[in-house]
Amino acid sequence: MTSFCFSTNKHDDLESLSILKGKTVFWVLRYIGCTVCRYDVKLIAERCQEFRDKNAQVYVLMQSDRTHVLNDLAKTDTQLPFEIITDPEMKIYELLSVEPAESMEKLAEGVGEALREKAKLARKAGFSHGDYESNEQQLPALFIVNEDGSVAYAHYAKNIMDMPSLDEVLEML
Repeated sequence: MTSFCFSTNKHDDLESLSILKGKTVFWVLRYIGCTVCRYDVKLIAERCQEFRDKNAQVYVLMQSDRTHVLNDLAKTDTQLPFEIITDPEMKIYELLSVEPAESMEKLAEGVGEALREKAKLARKAGFSHGDYESNEQQLPALFIVNEDGSVAYAHYAKNIMDMPSLDEVLEML
C-alpha cells in the first residue's frame, strides 16, 4: 500500500478527523525533519500489520507541510502502509490540546542517553535531521480510539521520549 498524505489546510473545519472510524491508533509526532520522529514513522510502518491483525487502523499526525512529507518519503523511497496527516497550521494539535514543551531543555529533560541512543539508531537506519518546521518544542502524544469514536487511551508526552513503545500500544489493543 502506498502512503497517502493530506493537509488540514484543505479542511478548515477539521473534517480530516472523520477518518478516525473504527479502532484507531493515532500518533501525534513532531515533524518529518526530526530524526527520531522519522525513525518512529519507520518503526510504525514496519509493524503496521500487527495493528491491522488487531483490527486497528494507524494514522500519524505531523506539523510538517505536505510538501516536506512527500519530499522526504520520495527521497528515502518510502512507501507507508498508513496515512500521514499534515497539520502545519497545528489545528489538530490545538483541538487535541497537544502542547509544546516550555523550552528545548524541557523537551529533552532527563532523557539524554535514551535520546542519544534513539538518534544513533535513526542515523544507522539512514536518517539525518531535515528541515526544521513549525514548533521545534512540540511534544508528541498518542491516542487509541474505539470503534464508537470514544477515546480508549490518551497519552500526552512530558518530553520527547515519553511515549509508549510499540509493544505497549499493541498490548492495549
